[in-house]
Amino acid sequence: MNAMEISVEELKQKLDSGEKPFLLDVREPVEYQIANIGGLLIPLRQVPQRVNELDANQEIIVYCHSGSRSGRAVSYLHDQGFKNVKNLVGGIEAWSRRIDPKVPRY
Repeated sequence: MNAMEISVEELKQKLDSGEKPFLLDVREPVEYQIANIGGLLIPLRQVPQRVNELDANQEIIVYCHSGSRSGRAVSYLHDQGFKNVKNLVGGIEAWSRRIDPKVPRY
């Protein structure tokens, strides 16, 4: 795993210890309605227009369904000067499989 990635287990540890990283979901609204782990929904295609809604000084964990869209968002945000931004490896699918089976899989 590289410095711009975080596992679902690492995220769960952070949340359990009281840390509050900013969660950014880059899926589509219909996907968010099916299943989410919270955070702000900004579909990937809207990230460039809405980047000003994010705080470059805050730790941001980006997620999607499997980790590919969020990986692209993390690269874009990093290029825009966001230094503490990480891709949730495996996305919400991995979260559902390994952390919280109550989160619907689709």
